[in-house]
Amino acid sequence: MKTWSLILICALGLAGCSSEYLIATTDGQLIATDEKPELDKDTGMIEFEDHEGRTQQIPQSQVKQIIER
Repeated sequence: MKTWSLILICALGLAGCSSEYLIATTDGQLIATDEKPELDKDTGMIEFEDHEGRTQQIPQSQVKQIIER
């Protein structure tokens, strides 16, 4: 019984460490991403990975706000 309790506590602890981010664009879209979006200084694009694991980019000028959930 103690083993299952320990496993459950560890699983909940790991789940609490991940954060979801929402990117609000100037045209009203909300884009959800699992990892923190980063600015590519060379191109001026915000780069992020979508829920399907694909790398996406949008121009920084189209990003209104990045929100951590």
